[in-house]
Amino acid sequence: FETRERAARKGRNPRNPQQEIDIPASKAPVFKAGKSLKEAINEA
Repeated sequence: FETRERAARKGRNPRNPQQEIDIPASKAPVFKAGKSLKEAINEA
């Protein structure tokens, strides 16, 4: 896994859809396939 920066964005409050909320920037884990996994998939 590696981390990626997620940009700040606007969202909606699920309880009150008319209300806009600001979602701050954050870091999220992202899966990155290794060389051996890529080779195994390409051989199958």
